[in-house]
Amino acid sequence: MRSYDDAQLQELAAEIRAKLIEVTSLNGGHLGPNLGVVELTMAMHLVFDTPKDQFVFDTSHQGYVHKLLTGRNGPEFDQVRKTGGFSGFLSRSESAHDAFGAGHAGTALSAALGMAAARDQMGTDEHVVALCGDAAFTCGITMEALNNVTAATKRLVIILNDNEWSIAKNVGAISKYLNELITNPLYNRLHHDVGALLQKVPGGEQLLKIGKNAEKGWKSIVVPSSLFEQFGVRYFGPIDGHDLPLLTRNLEFAKESDAPVILHIVTKKGKGYRPALEKPESFHGTSPFEIKSGKSKSKPKPSPENYQDVFGKALVRFAKADARIVGITGAMPSGTGLIHLSNEVPDQFYDVGIAEEHAVLFAGGLATRGIRPVVAIYSTFLQRAFDQIIHDICLQNLPVLFCMDRAGLSPNDGATHHGLFDIAYVRCVPNAVAMQPKNEDELVDMMHTGLELGCPAFIRYPRGAGNGTPVKEAPQALEVGKAEILKKGEDVALWALGPMVDDALELSERLRVEDGISASVVNARFIKPVDQELLLSHAKTHRLIVTLEDGVKAGGFGTAALETLSEAECSTPVHRIGWPDEFVEHGSDVATLRASVGLSVDDMLSGIRKKLKTPSIAV
Repeated sequence: MRSYDDAQLQELAAEIRAKLIEVTSLNGGHLGPNLGVVELTMAMHLVFDTPKDQFVFDTSHQGYVHKLLTGRNGPEFDQVRKTGGFSGFLSRSESAHDAFGAGHAGTALSAALGMAAARDQMGTDEHVVALCGDAAFTCGITMEALNNVTAATKRLVIILNDNEWSIAKNVGAISKYLNELITNPLYNRLHHDVGALLQKVPGGEQLLKIGKNAEKGWKSIVVPSSLFEQFGVRYFGPIDGHDLPLLTRNLEFAKESDAPVILHIVTKKGKGYRPALEKPESFHGTSPFEIKSGKSKSKPKPSPENYQDVFGKALVRFAKADARIVGITGAMPSGTGLIHLSNEVPDQFYDVGIAEEHAVLFAGGLATRGIRPVVAIYSTFLQRAFDQIIHDICLQNLPVLFCMDRAGLSPNDGATHHGLFDIAYVRCVPNAVAMQPKNEDELVDMMHTGLELGCPAFIRYPRGAGNGTPVKEAPQALEVGKAEILKKGEDVALWALGPMVDDALELSERLRVEDGISASVVNARFIKPVDQELLLSHAKTHRLIVTLEDGVKAGGFGTAALETLSEAECSTPVHRIGWPDEFVEHGSDVATLRASVGLSVDDMLSGIRKKLKTPSIAV
């Protein structure tokens, strides 16, 4: 690429965009962010030399171009996010050019700063470049890193990729500040023109040195605030993120800088593809689509609805009936279903940006004043606010309802996005009540229950559609800690959570038909507290207790059953079915990933038979 002339580089950029559109139209993926960084990523590779020089991409969903430029334009890229294909994010195990893996926002600057400090400690000369989206600066961890840059290193290149979007439109003061910098480039013109003039006149170099001391002052007259200079980082920009020669010149300058530098690059999310430009939120992360029209290839299904839409519409009903109820999300109004609340009851909706810790603590403050906050955050992202859950919500026993979408697998996104740990991390916290519904109607019942409890409550539910159960008009309050018996048996008791209830019913029928074994089926409903009375009763009357959960076994619902029986000095064996103690990678679908770790229905049946030491009577 470094041998190409300008025309060839422009041709390459067009080819890359065509490749991105082609592959994501088949597999889905993060199209808009990648279309926006084509020239920027090319410029980075023209100026720096990976893997010696190290690039750290924030979130790394915009790393597809980087993959193509580092030898990964092959069959695995054509199957990106599918079984056997490359990850949709950067991964250290995938390539030496991926210096740091990611999947959550706000991590790049801290990681890059650590790499730069390590370089300085070891006395090596590689460059470290952090590519951060503008939304990353709404994350507290990014601001913490910015506060430590000059204390940790003298050489670091920070690229602020400003496209005014994270997933939804950016919100808050940082977004407003960056917009003011973009719309008032007077400072940057003055800085360049005055510097060029003084270098040509006698004594100009000395004047430049004197002028640098006054620079912060006169810059603050031209733009609202010199925020980055206050942290000791030299700011340059805004720079057109689609002007490849301009990008290259600025990166060459940053490469030679003897102080930390931030380049403010302005890009257009979705550039080069009209549908992505017109609907940037839809094409941030897209399902397969028709290239010509941009329309989804998925056929619309009138029912069943996705869980997030059932949740969002139910919350609208609750909020209209009670003005104390508010919804809070972190840059995910569409993904969580809170877009319904935003559209219909906007005064009772808050989008705090990618700031999960703040979202939870903000909810706690609201709860102290009689408001009933509902915090809708994906299971994988709520992990980021674990301290606030313990210290600020549960310790003070504040009535905040947490609705955790994507509990279970997010198959195409992989390990960084699977919601497999929330059962374990909620179970250990005092004052918490945790639930999981078997269907859409029970989800609404649990929302009603959680809003009335007067203590911290958590509801987890999977990505995608329910089983089509209609939602009744008047929700029913559930008795806390009481499970639901769906089928009575004598030999085995199958205790299942959420979507695993359907698996338990199938297992029960196959055990009856193929093995002559009678199995009870229980919709556990409550993760915490467990229905101890029913569990102990089943332990006395059944040969085996089987727990089924869409989460890690370590510390999970099955562990709760073991603890309950152990404390009662009950020796009935427990067979736990759940995800193993390992990170689960991406795959084409849930069924494929389950089968890869022995969680298909056939595998589960085999495990139960082995535990019972009963051979199948089926031929």
